[in-house]
Amino acid sequence: MLERIRAAIPALPPAEQRVARLLLSDPRGFAGLPVTELALRASTSKPTVVRFCRSVGYDGLADFKLKLAGNVNEGVPFVHRSVDDDDGAAELIVKVVDNAVAALLRYRNAAGHPAVEKAIAALAAAGQAGRRIEFYGVGNSGIVAQDAQHKFFRLGVTCAAVSDGHVQVMSATMLGEGDCAVIFSNSGRSRDLLDVAEIARKKGATVMAVTASASPLAREVRLGAHGLLLAADHPEDADRYSPMVSRLLHLMIVDILTTGVALRLGSARLRPMLQEIKKNLRSKRYAEVDTRRSVSGKGNSDATP
Repeated sequence: MLERIRAAIPALPPAEQRVARLLLSDPRGFAGLPVTELALRASTSKPTVVRFCRSVGYDGLADFKLKLAGNVNEGVPFVHRSVDDDDGAAELIVKVVDNAVAALLRYRNAAGHPAVEKAIAALAAAGQAGRRIEFYGVGNSGIVAQDAQHKFFRLGVTCAAVSDGHVQVMSATMLGEGDCAVIFSNSGRSRDLLDVAEIARKKGATVMAVTASASPLAREVRLGAHGLLLAADHPEDADRYSPMVSRLLHLMIVDILTTGVALRLGSARLRPMLQEIKKNLRSKRYAEVDTRRSVSGKGNSDATP
């Protein structure tokens, strides 16, 4: 509902646009205010508020508020935006999976290809030149940063994941031109990460932010000449729900960057190293059991599986 209204704003008259922006700024508050207060806050008249509700497809203000209340109160608070209290396993599977798939497809259709291309080029250049690539995140985003470091270090590049606020400041202070700082944040409002972005920007590093496009972190990154915003917009409210869809989007962006950088570095460099890694990892696995010999009872009874 809110996404549909946001998309309809350009087609509305100016007075109704003010009502729409008031709604989008605080949907829950809008649903609880009387029409007189809504008109006052939107600097318009009471009939205009009612016309706005009809313009976006509802019978009037009462019908609009009823639908709005159901929309903004959806889901189980702090768990997931699509599920209800009485959902069973079958409903949970369908709702959680469909919600994730819809978010991934929405990102695929809206992703900024030029920004991703520039990010891949900067990361590949840093890797080839032996420069540092630092991944930053706190809380849930710190786990995403660790996943990025786990994927990138296998490409033979110098990288690290940093989630402690003090260490992040020290790490960003040691960056320089040619280095890359990749910052993950669902809300884009973490003070620690905003500090990291500012420090890295002033040191001349390429600063990339995987966050919401309207967040303070996004604005901070845009200030730099080498700033890149990899927008990950989604309908999940960071103040109400556990970050689920956002985490999946961020992990997918990591996979896109990893694949792009691997292609830039070239198979001639990566293939022998990755093959050797796979070979050495085999020694860490248990040997396969010969099930045919075990079932028949034949063979060496002292053999260790």
